[in-house]
Amino acid sequence: MNHNTPLSPRPPHQLADDTRRVLTHAQLRARGVSAAEAGEQCRPGGPWQQLLPGVVLLHPGPPTSEERLHAVLLYAARERTVGVPAQPGADGPPASPCGEAMITGLAALTLHGFSSAPPLPSLEVVDVLVPRLRRLRSTGCARIVRASPLPAPEQVTGLPVAPVPRALADAVAGLEDADAVRRLLTEAVRGGHCEPAAVVRELTGAKLLNRPHVVDAVDSLLAEGRALAEGRLYRMVREHGLPEPCWNVDLRLPGGPRLGVLDAYWPQEAVALELDTRAPRPGRRPEDDAEWSQYARRREHLERLGVTVVHVSPRKLRDAMEQQAAVVRTALMASADRDPAAYVVVLPR
Repeated sequence: MNHNTPLSPRPPHQLADDTRRVLTHAQLRARGVSAAEAGEQCRPGGPWQQLLPGVVLLHPGPPTSEERLHAVLLYAARERTVGVPAQPGADGPPASPCGEAMITGLAALTLHGFSSAPPLPSLEVVDVLVPRLRRLRSTGCARIVRASPLPAPEQVTGLPVAPVPRALADAVAGLEDADAVRRLLTEAVRGGHCEPAAVVRELTGAKLLNRPHVVDAVDSLLAEGRALAEGRLYRMVREHGLPEPCWNVDLRLPGGPRLGVLDAYWPQEAVALELDTRAPRPGRRPEDDAEWSQYARRREHLERLGVTVVHVSPRKLRDAMEQQAAVVRTALMASADRDPAAYVVVLPR
């Protein structure tokens, strides 16, 4: 078989019966439709219409949401990857018709299942993420967003879609409504789409943490993340049969200074558990470095007193709860082989 043989020409009216109702000029040429024929079909009142430069809708009337998404992706794709037949001896899978482009912003969040994102038909434009050096301009229903490097896309309903943290950052960049920003960030964590730290990293990279309404929403996001992590911690102790600890306590030396606040403490075994729900925000707060240093010093002080400190992240609790329970159980069992810890006062927080 000769892979370079073009497809047999088909009358333009038969193409409208294809499953894919959105094609590029290059894909039409591969199907035997010349540029002149495509232009004739797209004339005013004709059976086709040009949705975006180089992208044709094979029926009259408004496009569906799915057709708009496909059109935006095809517009943003590299033209040389679209409609090019496989070459003999070519290694690897054929190039994606969408190239490196992926849906991002509010449309991506809607595809990810966010109830606080608007429905697709109500979006006037669809954000599409492309490599930073692409020469493309926003036009029609396609709004170009650039990034370097690009994140790995996720496949949602067969479409390449930006991961939730990146889609959130691109959506927030275009929102001035503080309530809308807060709802999106809160749903990202409450709905289990991602951890707060991943969102904060993307917002930092997008230089959005200099906007007061975004900073306020991030503070709410971190509080939401801590509440969820604490709930998972209680569930871990209950479901995996760990001894009941003292919850949310403040440790002090007798008549001395505070040793720090802990999420859980087993006094008989001198084992402390600390949830790390903070997210680094480079460039936002100069005291961040001091806060991390203080945390490290507190942990070292406790360990010098004979207290074993178990450090758990919300992501580990979510993705590997059984493993984290085993870590805590091992620390509790190992207490019998350690020297007795210094006496500390345990106070409710």
